[in-house]
Amino acid sequence: MSTGLSKTGLSDAGQSAGLHVLGRLDQVPVGEGRAFGVDGEQIAVFRLRDGSLRALSAVCPHKGGPIADGTIDQALVMCPLHQHSFELDTGCSTTGAGPLRSYPVHADGEGNIILQLP
Repeated sequence: MSTGLSKTGLSDAGQSAGLHVLGRLDQVPVGEGRAFGVDGEQIAVFRLRDGSLRALSAVCPHKGGPIADGTIDQALVMCPLHQHSFELDTGCSTTGAGPLRSYPVHADGEGNIILQLP
């Protein structure tokens, strides 16, 4: 019997909308980020202290630093290599580096991280 869901847990419509299940929400501790490989791109997913999620390109445009390892607050992430800061909502740099791409992300009702790629 078919459930209409793919191995990613999304319906065909969800997959065609660019939605990707990255895994369980509990793999990203509150106040931290984790990097995920999605369709050949590295994406950093952050779980803020209020429980909300943000997703940005995982590689700093300045010198390739690992953005997911950066320090975060409610609004910014700081690259661990050279302290360039980026807005978590938009990916815009507050310190003059090039911007990071931002992605829509949320947790579904089953506790999975759902990322949308364009």
